[in-house]
Amino acid sequence: MSKNFLQNIVIAGNPNCGKSTLFNALTGLRQKTGNYPGVTVEKKTGRLYGLHGEIYELLDLPGSYSLQVRSPDEAVSRDVLLGRQSDTPPPDAIICVVDASNLERNLYLTSQLLELELPTVLALNMVDVAEQEELHIDVPALEKALGIPVVPMVASEGRGLVELKTALATLKADSKGLRATMPDLLEKEVQALGAQLVVPERFRRAEALLLIGQTDVAQIRSITGRQEDAERVTQSQARLQEAGLSPVSTAVEARYAWLQEICSGSVRREGDTTHRLSLSDRLDAVFIHKFWGWTIFLGVMGLMFFSIFTIANYPMEWIDAFFTATSGLIREHLPPGDFRSLLTDGIIAGVGGVVIFLPQILILFLFLGILEDSGYMARAAFIMDRFMAKVGLHGKSFIPMLSSFACAIPGIMATRTIENRKDRLVTILVAPLMSCSARLPVYALMIALLFPPGEGSALEKAGIMLAAYLLGATMAFIMAWIFKKTLLKGERPMLLLELPPYRLPSVHSIALRMMERAGLFLKRAGTVIFCLSILLWALATYPKPADPDVSHAVAMQTSFAGHLGRFIEPVLEPLGYDWKIGIGLVASLAAREVFVGTMAIVYNVESETGDSQSLQTVLQSQTRPDGSPVFTPLTCIGLMVFYVLAMQCIATLAIVRRETNSWRWPIFQFAYMTLLAWTGSFIVYQGGHLLGYQ
Repeated sequence: MSKNFLQNIVIAGNPNCGKSTLFNALTGLRQKTGNYPGVTVEKKTGRLYGLHGEIYELLDLPGSYSLQVRSPDEAVSRDVLLGRQSDTPPPDAIICVVDASNLERNLYLTSQLLELELPTVLALNMVDVAEQEELHIDVPALEKALGIPVVPMVASEGRGLVELKTALATLKADSKGLRATMPDLLEKEVQALGAQLVVPERFRRAEALLLIGQTDVAQIRSITGRQEDAERVTQSQARLQEAGLSPVSTAVEARYAWLQEICSGSVRREGDTTHRLSLSDRLDAVFIHKFWGWTIFLGVMGLMFFSIFTIANYPMEWIDAFFTATSGLIREHLPPGDFRSLLTDGIIAGVGGVVIFLPQILILFLFLGILEDSGYMARAAFIMDRFMAKVGLHGKSFIPMLSSFACAIPGIMATRTIENRKDRLVTILVAPLMSCSARLPVYALMIALLFPPGEGSALEKAGIMLAAYLLGATMAFIMAWIFKKTLLKGERPMLLLELPPYRLPSVHSIALRMMERAGLFLKRAGTVIFCLSILLWALATYPKPADPDVSHAVAMQTSFAGHLGRFIEPVLEPLGYDWKIGIGLVASLAAREVFVGTMAIVYNVESETGDSQSLQTVLQSQTRPDGSPVFTPLTCIGLMVFYVLAMQCIATLAIVRRETNSWRWPIFQFAYMTLLAWTGSFIVYQGGHLLGYQ
């Protein structure tokens, strides 16, 4: 094959087959993440350098069980493979990833990919798991039966990468594998229909097979874009039914018959395994046990929060020392004035007040990455199915909700795997109640204010943090139950969930994801939060009072920010919040973590001295006009409750708008969550006072 011939290669495969792990291993840091045009399906591309100077552009497709789609994710995979996805070039070749321990099931998608007649390599991944289960796969026999190169791999350990690159280098533009033989009548209808489709010639047969197997006329019309094609498909289906053939199942049965023949000749199970349990089965006896499953799940969550307040302390202190030293140097070398105040009280206070929480956020993503890569995430959904049944949903809805612990945006995007529209909508409406990483800086600051400096153990702080996360999850389930009983009534669907085998997480893959998230967080701090810090500093500084000798507190009240805070203070006063906290609440509509930077700006600007102080120390010293402290335990807990329940994220609302194709649902979501947050905080503050707490 000539150098650099294959340019665009897609990586396709079932969910949980290690496809993304292989993509990360092949591309390393040479990745880009975005969205496909017009949809919120994630698009991951990367560059692969071959053994002989070849340069390939890799595209990691969403996981799919079949090209006969049931979700937006699978629709994107199908459209990319057929060259119909806008702004995405047609593939020149395919790397099809399969789980070696579940070969026959995984090969069904492979059989459809081979019908596309594109150069294809089969990445036989997780052969270590197959070996543990005493499965022997005859690779040469499998290659002969499929007519394509087969590469045994363990992507998480980097095994087989060189062999895969070698196989890619030997592919030719006209390489194509074998395919399942269809019944003569079906083949005749496929050929006749394919000849009339306006698609590239090599895709006509494959697209005709997909269309004939599609029962929804509206879906057929949306796929082809032509009314006459939809009519031809329905006519072909009618002729097949008259001949006693099912348009939907005939092709499926033919493929499975072919695959069973292939697997019987290339897969052998050694030893007597009739009564032998696999390692995953033995682990599941504990991890999804009615009692121990819940105990372990809560223990894992508790360990995560405990780590956030222990391991993260050291790098947080280093980051804090860096920003403090930088602010000190600027104060030392620049004369007093607006420019120095902008740098120290605006940019450094705002950006530094948020960046300091990066270690805690990375620990959160580390744990979520381990849970996902190890196969435990699906078990968590299975455990939660028993509970989710009580609110009218099933465990599959819990996976997007659990993903929302990292960020509600990918969590909401993950609802595309939920087939039922009403269940998907309910999950979208409640997913932001799961505490995302953007809330973590607010929680951490409020928890720090609950304890005097040097007091409070990591275990106590982790317990409070866990309580905040449990509150969000509990309210998500309660609201889901309410929605399923009122706005979005419907029967609870049956849970069909694949439990992937347990495996050791890929350190390389998790590290890449952590670096990606760190980059996104720092980019946000360097753009959105940077700009907001400058804006907030200006609002808190101008207009300046006519009398330059007035106190900073008075000057702050006469500023634009002061007027805004005073305007909304009557609504917030029953919650124990003053007008300065109100400024933080309004600013954090852009992003929840902005609240911390806003508090740093507001109180640094107001400070009578030029000394750089810890935000915790500054806030703990704040008093009301009557001399009582502003940040009492009730105020701090009330603020945590407010941020647990409030929708303080414009980006999430925008995603909800795109996912629901309507402004009605994001407006409703913002309204009900804001009301919920105000009510929850009111109960904490006023109820606490009634019980004699301060």
